[in-house]
Amino acid sequence: MVQFYSESLAFTVSDRVKDEGGALRACFMRTDLEHHALAVFRAPEARLDHHSYETGDWDDIRRWADSLAERRIPIFWGVGRHGPGNDLFFMVKDPDDNLVEISAEIEQCTVDRTEGLWPHERRTLNVWGQAIMRS
Repeated sequence: MVQFYSESLAFTVSDRVKDEGGALRACFMRTDLEHHALAVFRAPEARLDHHSYETGDWDDIRRWADSLAERRIPIFWGVGRHGPGNDLFFMVKDPDDNLVEISAEIEQCTVDRTEGLWPHERRTLNVWGQAIMRS
């Protein structure tokens, strides 16, 4: 999957997540200076994990969370901060049980940014605490 997006569609790899044996578990790829437009995870089944919508900053994250609370839509995961991308986030579930992410303050890469490497551990997915390991 990474090869297709990087070679065929010219995505740039921002960060890779590898396990202790060196196997690729996740890869974050971009098409511009924003850290990632696509993240792929090695998982037991091929499927969409979640879709994400970007908002501006911490205050916007709070407003989104407050608005969803008024509608009695509980936060499923978060609020947290991802390692790769350094973005703030939380996730809710839609009526079909799909994960929907609201995120803010994602890393803006420089043109000469080198590819990062992260360990396959919970802290990589949420540097502030609990994580949902899918890969």
